[in-house]
Amino acid sequence: MIDSPWRLLQSVRCGTVREAFHFLQVPGNHAMTMTRRAFLSATAGLTLAPGLGSRAFAAPLPREADIVVVGAGAAGIAAARRIAAANRKVIVLEAASQIGGRCQTDMTSFEVPFDRGARWMHNPETNPLIRLARSAGLETVAAPSGQKIRIGRRNARPGETEQFLAALVRSNRAIDEAARKADVSCAAALPKDLGDWAATTEFLLGANFSGKDLKDVSALDKARAQDRTSAIACRQGLGTLITKLADGLPLALSTPAQRLSWSNRDVVVQTASGRITARAAIITVSTNVLMSGNIKFESDPPKRVLDAASKLSLGSYDRIALQIAGNPLGLARDDVIIEQSNSNKTALLFANIGGSSLCTIDVGGSFGRDLADQGEKAMVAFAVEWLTRLYGSDAAAAVKKSSATRWNASPFIQGAMSAAAPGAQSSRRALAEPVGCMYFAGEATHETLWGTIDGAWESGERAAEAALRRIGALRDAAPETPTGTTRPRRAPARSAAPSH
Repeated sequence: MIDSPWRLLQSVRCGTVREAFHFLQVPGNHAMTMTRRAFLSATAGLTLAPGLGSRAFAAPLPREADIVVVGAGAAGIAAARRIAAANRKVIVLEAASQIGGRCQTDMTSFEVPFDRGARWMHNPETNPLIRLARSAGLETVAAPSGQKIRIGRRNARPGETEQFLAALVRSNRAIDEAARKADVSCAAALPKDLGDWAATTEFLLGANFSGKDLKDVSALDKARAQDRTSAIACRQGLGTLITKLADGLPLALSTPAQRLSWSNRDVVVQTASGRITARAAIITVSTNVLMSGNIKFESDPPKRVLDAASKLSLGSYDRIALQIAGNPLGLARDDVIIEQSNSNKTALLFANIGGSSLCTIDVGGSFGRDLADQGEKAMVAFAVEWLTRLYGSDAAAAVKKSSATRWNASPFIQGAMSAAAPGAQSSRRALAEPVGCMYFAGEATHETLWGTIDGAWESGERAAEAALRRIGALRDAAPETPTGTTRPRRAPARSAAPSH
């Protein structure tokens, strides 16, 4: 699950370069710094923070529950908390040996907590995760305020940065206009005269936004994914947050759901540790896992479910972490750098994270997928070469430790975040519709906050409320839309874009 450079993208959606340029500052050395808090991505990871008190089962699994939840990521934990709050018996089955799904925080490899998975939360005015983080005693911080564009070995000049912002403004406007008429690919909607900024624009709006190249992304899906503001991080890590929010829930780790059978009355989940019968089930696995056949269904699920999942396949987004001693890049704390690139073999740099010597180089899309397929050694080699090209050989010599995520190879995730194929934006709603007493949740089922922990959490709450209504635990009316939010949200501010 990845969060993108939302505030910069929000600013360029305002319709004019002048308004977008308001977000920039020009230091005395003529380096252009983008004062945009959320021009970043969060990706995927490996190591999770230590367990914080969840009730993992050492004894045999219970044989019955009111509702069984498959998956202990953000959606699964949100669903389980809602069910527990309604005083109904819930059990969470997790195939991996840790909680968090695509929210994982490495607490030991580097000198600061390192989110290898999702990094940002959005919309602080309405997002319950931010309140929950603070209530749990965790520290929340705004995303970094300094971003720069690199052209070769120098920073972009003001005029060059203005040209880049103009390219983003025009491209976002073109995608929005195209989405008003038909759900074409984002690439088909792009202006053809972006010049030297074409590849950088495609990286920022495509691979860095969704983990997919623009030719593989629905214009309508992207146009609807704009109601995100003010990125907020958790200092201790989002993996730590999700683990802490699971405290007290009945969890069975390293317990994959192997087979499901269902009717309109109940569902039976088969695991290596035994069978669980429940009155309803909430399935929160990724679309790629759903398509992989790792979970067998006694009866084939409706074709629309697998068809929707296939059209919402996960993009590729990975993070290469380098501990670089002595700050040879000469960058400030939490600086973010992109480059003017002439191909898709590019990346985003997040430097000196939290004032430490940790730097991450984020890669995505088809290039990122091919690179990750070559293994961690090749990924680190690319990151060092890329930094050397932008900052000189001192950067390579200063690397003391490295690590890289490879989400596509993670058997229980198999990618980063969902992005709808051209023409397939409606698949999100289709995937969210129940099958008998089974409900699907996860970021892929959220129409506007797909690809974010926010969307995953809301989808889990939505599925839990629908399941609770089914078993008679809630009496209030069901929401009108299965993929809407579970609480009011402010509409996206975008004067030059259609309202969907």
